[in-house]
Amino acid sequence: MAVTIKEVAKAAGVAPSTVSRVIADHPRISPATKKRVKKAMKEMGYHPNANARNLANRSTQSLGVVMPSSADKALQNPFFPEVLRGISAVAHELDYSMLLCTGETDEEMLEAVKRMVFSHRTDGIILLYSQVDDPIMEFLLEQNFPFVIVGKPATRVDEITHVDNDNIRAGKEITNHLIDIGHECIAFIGGSEDRIVTIDRMRGYELALEEAGLPYLDEYRIHTEFLKSGGRQAVHELFALPKPPTGIVIADDLMSIGVVNMLEEFGKRVPDDISIVSFNNVYLSEITRPPLTTVDIHIHGLGSQAAKCLIEKVKNKEEPAKRIIVPFDIKYRSSTKEIKPQLEG
Repeated sequence: MAVTIKEVAKAAGVAPSTVSRVIADHPRISPATKKRVKKAMKEMGYHPNANARNLANRSTQSLGVVMPSSADKALQNPFFPEVLRGISAVAHELDYSMLLCTGETDEEMLEAVKRMVFSHRTDGIILLYSQVDDPIMEFLLEQNFPFVIVGKPATRVDEITHVDNDNIRAGKEITNHLIDIGHECIAFIGGSEDRIVTIDRMRGYELALEEAGLPYLDEYRIHTEFLKSGGRQAVHELFALPKPPTGIVIADDLMSIGVVNMLEEFGKRVPDDISIVSFNNVYLSEITRPPLTTVDIHIHGLGSQAAKCLIEKVKNKEEPAKRIIVPFDIKYRSSTKEIKPQLEG
């Protein structure tokens, strides 16, 4: 039989409510009483019920993590397991568990988040994406519930704690690499246009072309989901143009790997026929053929910083909003090739 609070109270010579307060670490209980109750608990083998204790503390010691909708697809992208590794490293260290929230559609995701918040299953939430008009973000703001975004919020940037890279600068620097090695016709393949990360990386691409006085044509910009399936159509469209690109900036490594495979189907080899650069530096980017030149955004660091910020917010509701920018660097590998200027004959 499990030992009850009443039995512990009797053994320690205190009221059951005192035992409850000791479990909740109430400051008004004297150290001597705490010691006596804890001794009785230990001797009798009493273990407080975690849920009951959490109700007393109003803390669940757990962090909710919200994936983009349709997590079965998201988890195919090595970005997500890696950012989860960063979050769980900090959570584990500070004795928090992680609750993963997934759903097939935005509506399902919102319902799942509402359940998490209203049933007090989590102390705070990390959103692993940032999109335009996000109902989940609006709901969390309305409820004044602690949350942190990995990425940059679409609105109210100064009010929302977020952990991001400078994706505009990263987009500009990686595009400049292609320009520096002689490319003038440069395309951009990105994910969904309502994702802030895609918008920022594309903005950097445009700025680099603008500064170099190069055209950025509408037909050079292609949006498809961050997965392999969308790439085939994109590649087909680009190479059907009267002046196809010689270089492509691709918003995500997983998509790049898909594009390399499709280029091969069209008889185009990377980097001999076309140069590509990418983002994220997931582990696959190094072992794919050819290894990708890509922006290392330090995914693990994005996750660990987000977890630290959220736990600070959970512990202190008055914690001011923060913007943490994780540095990036470029890994130069073998997916680009210099274009020699054509001599006028």
